[in-house]
Parts: sequence; structure tokens; C-alpha cells
Amino acid sequence: MAEHVSVLKAEVLQAFQGCSGRLFDGTFGGGGHTEALLERNPSLSIIAVDVDPEAAVRAERVKQRFPDRFQFFSMNFSEIEKLHQAFDGILLDLGVSSFQLETASRGFSFREEGALDMRMNPAIGISARTFLQQATPEALTQAIRDYGEEPQWRSIVRSIVQYREKEFWETTVDFTAFLERYTPILRSKKPGLHFATRVFQGLRIAVNDELGHLERGLKAAFETLRTKGVFAVIAFHSLEDRIVKQHFYAWCGRSLNREDAQPKQWKSVRAELLTRKPIRATEEEIANNPRSRSAKLRILRKL
Repeated sequence: MAEHVSVLKAEVLQAFQGCSGRLFDGTFGGGGHTEALLERNPSLSIIAVDVDPEAAVRAERVKQRFPDRFQFFSMNFSEIEKLHQAFDGILLDLGVSSFQLETASRGFSFREEGALDMRMNPAIGISARTFLQQATPEALTQAIRDYGEEPQWRSIVRSIVQYREKEFWETTVDFTAFLERYTPILRSKKPGLHFATRVFQGLRIAVNDELGHLERGLKAAFETLRTKGVFAVIAFHSLEDRIVKQHFYAWCGRSLNREDAQPKQWKSVRAELLTRKPIRATEEEIANNPRSRSAKLRILRKL
């Protein structure tokens, strides 16, 4: 398995420079951001959570290094209010981790054979396999057209509904082969983009209700943020980033309308943007970690 590399680590450290008190890491993953922040700032303590049960094992290493300044809970970041804490900083690094993508048995990747699962927590909800067998055409359309942003969604949904009782896909390889066989137009896409990429993305988002958790989690996290607290979010695709941008702009009293040349100030302004445009990875980081290519970091401070 390849080493997990946290994206935009230097930029995250810069965002929380001088931050003291308690920080919330809502997507612990491999702990790269948390460990770096604890190393850099001795006055900082961190409560981290992750819905993936395997993250709890990785968190033990950080707990051993920083026993008095680090706590970990197995839960989704959208449940932050259950912690009954106020925070001086909040970090969300959205999407799927290298650990999940490169563990074939988790079913996140079409490149390796594994059970067609895709759940962040295999004990919660239904697998991608069950979703494909049971979902209505409308739910399949939402997953593949809206979440996967796949242009050929009509033929894919039609093929799934037509053949799912006969095919009954068990593994990622089974389903990828089905897509290649019954939706040949996918294979004509530009080189470099696998024909199953967007379909797998859409299914993963649907199975884990990722956008629903993001909507709820952003609102709940902002309420727990103390005055002058910093909120930083890394998003990896347009759907996530759009939701983050909408919430950040609303809290900062800014209009999303491109015709507005100046920010529209409202009496309900609750925060200030610290990033006029999202921060992107440098060419050097992209060369060392291609996954960082699509990452966008947005930061605000609560007033």
C-alpha cells in the first residue's frame, strides 16, 4: 500500500498559525494534519473524529505521542454537537483517503478487485452492491448524474435497471466489466480518465450520504466555533466545494452572484473570509502527490 500523504499540509499549518486552545479535526484519516499541528504548536490540543473504524487504529500512534493533547472518537464529523465542546479551530479534509482507495476489500476502487461495498463505515447503511440492486431509477439518476456528474448517465441507469436482476454484481471488477460491456460509449472518453471514475464517485457519495453529512456538519461545526476561531475545509470535487462556498459566503454576508462586484454586507454577517479564492496545491506538491491536484482549501474566521 502506498503511503498516505496529507494534502496542503503547509497551507493548513499556516491557516492555524498562532491558534491555541482546542481544535477539531473532523476527518482524521491518517492523522497527517493533526500530527503536524500538534508538533508545530505545543499550546494546541486536538479532538479528532472519523467515521472509518480503521482510523481509530491509526489514531493510537498519535495518542501515544501526545497523550495529554489528543483525543479520538469514532463518529462522523456531522455529529460534532455530541461532543458538547467549543473549538478555537475546525479542520475538515473531505473525500476518500488513500487508505480506503488502496484497500481493495473496501470496494472504493475500480482498479482492484474487492467486494462492491464503498461504505466509510462497513457497519452502517447498505453497500454499493445492495444500493445498485434496490435503488429506484430516480435514486440511481441522482447518484450517477448529480453526484458522479457523468454525462452518459441515461444509458448507465437504463442498463443497471435492465440487467441488475441477471447480473447481480458481487465485486468491483464485476461492475466495472458490466459498465464496459453495456455502456461502450464510456470507453470513448479522453485518455487519462477511466470510464468508471465518475460512476464510482457517484455511488460512493450516495452510499455514504456524503453531501448530506457535509451540509449538516458545516452548520453544526460553525455553531461550535468560538469567536475569532478559524474554520478550514479542503474539498476535492465541485459538489463538495460548491456547498462549502455557499455556506462560507452566507456566513460572511457575501453574494454568490458573479455580477456583484463588491461583497454585499448584511447585518447578519457572522464571519470573514480569509481566502478570496481557494488555495490550490503548488506544482511541486502535485508532482509529489497527484491526489492534491483537485484540492481546494477555503478558510474563514468567525466574528
